[in-house]
Amino acid sequence: MFDPRTGTWSIYWVDERVPGLGTPVIGRFDARTGRFYADESFEGRPIAVRFTYEDVRPGRARWAQAFSADGGKGWETNWIMDFERDQESAG
Repeated sequence: MFDPRTGTWSIYWVDERVPGLGTPVIGRFDARTGRFYADESFEGRPIAVRFTYEDVRPGRARWAQAFSADGGKGWETNWIMDFERDQESAG
């Protein structure tokens, strides 16, 4: 969801095992990179979450999820996905 007042996006993770929406990661795009952050908890401990979109261009992007247990000093990336639009559906 885009907030035109702040120029930030809120990205929500939806999990069918948990009712409602999760905590959003909030951030913005700068050129072809987007960075989004949230504070969460994991096994009862606070943890920072970061989503990064890189090399964003028409028809493609790379997304990564990372966690930080030290307040954002160090990040552990645990998931990377490359998105590419199917040329047949690009119409």
